[in-house]
Amino acid sequence: MELTYNILIVDDISDNIKVAMNILKENNYNFSFALNGKEALEIVTTKKFDLILLDIMMPEMNGYEVCQQLKADPRTQDIPVIFLTAKADVDSITEGLKLGAVDYITKPFHSEELIARVTTHLELYHAKEVLKQNNLDLNVKIVEREKRYLSELEQTQKEIIYLLTELMESTSDETGRHIKRVADASKLLATLHGALSEEEINDVYFASPLHDIGKVTIPHEVLNKPGRYTEEEFKIMQEHTTNAHKFLQHSQRRLIKAGDIIAYQHHEKWDGTGYPQGLAGEKIHIYARIVAIADVLDALTHKRVYKDAWSFEEVVKYIIDRKGKQFDPYLIELFENNIESFKAIVEEE
Repeated sequence: MELTYNILIVDDISDNIKVAMNILKENNYNFSFALNGKEALEIVTTKKFDLILLDIMMPEMNGYEVCQQLKADPRTQDIPVIFLTAKADVDSITEGLKLGAVDYITKPFHSEELIARVTTHLELYHAKEVLKQNNLDLNVKIVEREKRYLSELEQTQKEIIYLLTELMESTSDETGRHIKRVADASKLLATLHGALSEEEINDVYFASPLHDIGKVTIPHEVLNKPGRYTEEEFKIMQEHTTNAHKFLQHSQRRLIKAGDIIAYQHHEKWDGTGYPQGLAGEKIHIYARIVAIADVLDALTHKRVYKDAWSFEEVVKYIIDRKGKQFDPYLIELFENNIESFKAIVEEE
């Protein structure tokens, strides 16, 4: 028997409600709608809902306040809430999730994304209700389903990163082994840091291969020049950071966003003399500070078209000498205290 779900859409712009209903109508859902927060809170007391699509930016009572009241009421606290927002920044999303929302969807809507997320959370909610009725272990079931959903999204991001790095390898003398060693060294440094979560460590590991993706935009004769760059050529080469940022910054996926940060900032220096923004100290994202060390470590210990390989000892001295100038002092302390572990990585073949 096909289930019928009741969905409440809350948005102060009626056209947004119509668009969402038109996208979802083929799934035979029962729709209700409200044009403001107060009206929404009144409607939920008259009918049982399986999902609420809730706009954040509304006059008088915004979506955060509505969500807070829904979660404070035992009658409505279990209804899944998906925020609708044109403001997809980390702080806004984090605030919504802290209040109890299960997800967010950015406006303007993308049909496939809206359908997929609504379907997923309706199925999760239905599963939760069935488990309650049968006195089963609710938490295990929900967590596993959410893990699978997130794993599929993450796997897609990893495949995209892999394809992009394959493209980069085909245009420069940087090999897949270089990319792998940089990722391994970055993960080791991130793990040693102590303040990064397991998710953040994995972000560094899987996103670090994008650090030089902007090099695909650099002319071949500059990218693979065997000698020293002229001043003009060096300026062209520096553009690989900003060029990468231009096409990575639009993604809302976690790993691609991490890759954007790394590609854009990994040539910044602790003392502010780096490029492209001249950031200094902790204004440089920790992901970029980590990858900057890993990249220099591997690049200098391996032969390039424009230089011979340095000895590991020479590279260690070079990096340590730049503590507090080019590199984060705390990260260099971690590097100094774990030299042999990093040596094992750069000597991988």
